[in-house]
Amino acid sequence: MSGTGLTYHVYDVNHMTPAEIYGQVLTQLGEGREDIVALTADLARSTKIGKFGERFPGRFFNVGIAEQNMFGIAAGLALAGFTPFVSTFAVFAALRAAEQVRTDICYQNLNCKIIATHSGISFGQAGSTHHCTEDLAVMRSFANLTVIAPADGYETANAVRACLDRQGPVYIRIGRGFEQTVHPGEDYGFELGRAVTMRDGADLTVIACGPCVLHAVEAAKTLADSQGAGVRVLNMHTIKPLDREAVLAAAAETRRIITVENHSIIGGLGSAVAEVIAESGLPCRLVRLGIPDVFAIVGYTDDLYNLYKIDAAGIGEAAAQLLGVQVQAEDDWEDEL
Repeated sequence: MSGTGLTYHVYDVNHMTPAEIYGQVLTQLGEGREDIVALTADLARSTKIGKFGERFPGRFFNVGIAEQNMFGIAAGLALAGFTPFVSTFAVFAALRAAEQVRTDICYQNLNCKIIATHSGISFGQAGSTHHCTEDLAVMRSFANLTVIAPADGYETANAVRACLDRQGPVYIRIGRGFEQTVHPGEDYGFELGRAVTMRDGADLTVIACGPCVLHAVEAAKTLADSQGAGVRVLNMHTIKPLDREAVLAAAAETRRIITVENHSIIGGLGSAVAEVIAESGLPCRLVRLGIPDVFAIVGYTDDLYNLYKIDAAGIGEAAAQLLGVQVQAEDDWEDEL
C-alpha cells in the first residue's frame, strides 16, 4: 500500500481483512508517534490490534474481559496526553460500554480513537449477541464523536491515519470477514466528512457505506448494462459529520435516493440522509435498505446480505422499482411560515 511504508502488496490487501490492515497501519504509525497506545479487552488476536502489542509491548494494555473498564482507562490515558486506540467488537463498544464512551470519553471530548470490529451482521454465524446493527444509531447521537464506516481495507487505512489529525473522539466501524476491495488503491481523495463518488449518474443515487459500497457499484453497473440507467453511487464513509452537500446535490439532481447499510434501517445512514432531505424540502423519493426492525437471524454473512436485500441483487431490485416512480421536479407551493 502506497504512502504507509508497509511491506505487503496489492495481492495481500485483497486477501486481508480491514482489521488486519488496520493493525499493520497502526503499528507503522506507532513508529513515529510515541503517544499512541493501544488497549484491548482480551480480543487482541480477533481485532488484530495485537500486532501493535507485538511491536510495542510497553504501550499495549490488555484489560481482560472488562470493556467498560477499558474505556475508562482509555479516558485516563487521553487525559495524561496519550492517544489511545481502543479496539473491541462493535457490540461491546457501542452497547456494553455505551455509558463509558458517552460520559468518560465524548463528554470530555477526549482524543480517543475507537476501532470497532465485527460490526453489523459481519459475524452472522455468531448470532444476535454478537451482531451489532445498532451502533451507528447509538454513536452518531453522542456529541463530539466522529463516526466512520470504511468501505474496504484501503479506506480503513486512510481512516486510521486521518483520525490522528482530528482532535477528539473517533469511532471507526469495520467488519470481520474478508471484505473485498472496492477502491483501486489508497490515492482516491479520502477526506473525513466528504463522500466519494464511485459512479456518476442522473437517474438515481445510491448512498452506501461499509461493504455495501461494493454491492452498490456492482448493482449500478448491472443497471447501466441492462437498462441504460445512470446510477450515481456515493460512498458515504463518514456518517458523522455527514456530507450534506453531496446528499442535497443527489436529491436535486437525481430526485431518487436509495441508502444501503449493514445496519438497522433505524438511526443509521438511512436516517441521517432522511434528516437532510426532510430539512431541505426538496422533492425526493427515498428508499432505505438495511436490516429491518428485527434481530437478524443466524447465518453466513453473504446469505444474510441476500436475505435482507443489501447485496447487489437487492439493491438492483430496489433501484429498478424506484426508477419507475415519477417524481415531481419542482414544487409549486410556497412556504408561508
